[in-house]
Amino acid sequence: MKKLSKEIVEKQIYPERVLQFGEGNFLRAFVDWQIDVMNEAGVFNGSVVVVQPIKQGLVSKLNQQDGLYTMLLNGYKDGSPVKEKRIIQSISRSINPYENLEDYLALAKQKDLEFIFSNTTEAGIVFNENDRLEDELPKSFPAKITAFLYQRFLHFDGDVNKGMTIIPCELIDRNGDFLKKYVLQYASLWKLPKAFTDWLEEANTFCCSLVDRIVPGYPKDKEESLKNELGYQDDLMVVGEYYHQWVIEAPNSVRKSFPADKAVLNTLYVEDLNPYRTRKVKILNGTHSAMTPVAYLAGIDTVKEAVEDKLVGSYIQSLLFDEILKTIDFPEKELTKFTEDVLDRFRNPYIQHFLINISLNSVAKFATRDLPTLLEYHSIKKEIPEKLAFAFAALILFYQGKRGEESIDLKDDEDVLSFFQEQWDSYDGSQQKISQMVGNVLAQEKWWGENLNTYVGLSEKIATHLYKMEQEGVRKALIELMGAEIDA
Repeated sequence: MKKLSKEIVEKQIYPERVLQFGEGNFLRAFVDWQIDVMNEAGVFNGSVVVVQPIKQGLVSKLNQQDGLYTMLLNGYKDGSPVKEKRIIQSISRSINPYENLEDYLALAKQKDLEFIFSNTTEAGIVFNENDRLEDELPKSFPAKITAFLYQRFLHFDGDVNKGMTIIPCELIDRNGDFLKKYVLQYASLWKLPKAFTDWLEEANTFCCSLVDRIVPGYPKDKEESLKNELGYQDDLMVVGEYYHQWVIEAPNSVRKSFPADKAVLNTLYVEDLNPYRTRKVKILNGTHSAMTPVAYLAGIDTVKEAVEDKLVGSYIQSLLFDEILKTIDFPEKELTKFTEDVLDRFRNPYIQHFLINISLNSVAKFATRDLPTLLEYHSIKKEIPEKLAFAFAALILFYQGKRGEESIDLKDDEDVLSFFQEQWDSYDGSQQKISQMVGNVLAQEKWWGENLNTYVGLSEKIATHLYKMEQEGVRKALIELMGAEIDA
């Protein structure tokens, strides 16, 4: 069977207007899909050049398929089930800068480029003071952006018409603001000319954005049947739910140049995205991140199974309604409706969203999606939220790297993995050692933004849960936590 490529699909050619850092499932199922829809609707006329942001990635597979892949949308539309297939043609080419630096650097000189989109996960938008301009390829994403924009500034001699609109999709609060802040910090650290920083401010627009679509990724469990159904081999098929929303805080000029809303897409241009972000990140993403270690260590593999499991489902309901929602300042009816809709999306029978896929960079995800809720609940109620503390304990246990006799394929930054390996290697089975371990985890200010041991009772609560989990298993610990609530 032939592989998907230009040999079997007449690929449309568009000007390269978008530079995209990231080639993973989400960007391909969200941004690149939307651009494909916009091109078809005749409102954009542009393609995407994909840059692989880290050494390991999918660029070689993308190039083997000429940037083509199949988008499989499953879910509900107006109350009725819907399944759609679409070959995405919006990616013109893909570059691995670690292997092909020259082509990557040449992108800065392309006059048609207007936009930069990214999804380097929550761990991507950081400042690394060791990055230098003279490095062939700086390590951090903001440093890469700074070096790229500086080369563009030099090539076009500071032309204000050659600036970029930068719209990051990382799930951190005020993502565009943080990215701009770090770019300016690098400009200062590297002692770049004032004319460049003036050009950054005048010619470039950094937008904050909020993305929402559940993307389980490659349908490994159905790859053979789908291959037969499609009539070709596609190593980059990606499954996503039908629902999507993109909220972009941007001036009207961005809406005019990237008119996604004119292609009947659920993209909103707003003056303030904070209310949208708070509701979505806490309820959808926060629940995802909190449930993942709990459900996975309880022997469950998918989000749907977790929500429908009597014990774990009860825990998720209580986590949402008794803790997360208590920290969101929205009308109760609206919050309840949004939450019930999210639970329905979790139950989507067409989507197999594997928990192990959600577990990528779990520490950074917990820090941005769940920790603020935990601390806000503590501030409001003057007590530690039980279900979130349980999730925190399960997170620590998850990084032991074991589920019964099975090894867990942990994926995180090397410093995170080595820290937890050292902690668990020194574990002697005692409750005292668990307490020490939890204290060491909470003391990681670079992860949490502060030493969490200062919150009275938090370390003790997490340690109690963790010791029970380690000694008795997560399910037994969860039964003890939920008690009578299981049958509620």
